[in-house]
Amino acid sequence: MSTSSNRNKRKDLIGNVTSRMGDKSVKVTIPYKTPHPLYHKVINRKTVVHVHDENNEAKVGDKVEIMECRPLSRLKRWRIVRVIQHAAIVGEAITENDVAEAVPTKTKA
Repeated sequence: MSTSSNRNKRKDLIGNVTSRMGDKSVKVTIPYKTPHPLYHKVINRKTVVHVHDENNEAKVGDKVEIMECRPLSRLKRWRIVRVIQHAAIVGEAITENDVAEAVPTKTKA
């Protein structure tokens, strides 16, 4: 074992929390753009990773910074470093009745 305390450089990524799976676990989506190999149109792609959230601080919609780490479970190889931006607080849930009232319908005359 070496006496120096240098760690390898670990990958840092920024993404959005898309799902809370259970205690201390979230799914983070990392969007990126890449050109099509033949047509050269820019294509939107995404990578979904399972992330360890030690303090249960990230909510769905938050923008977070994640860092690569040792395997923590079968799927989790990343951990949350910090929450960059919290999601906007949504007021009330919209029900089917609210939608039905807002949408105009045909009435027989």
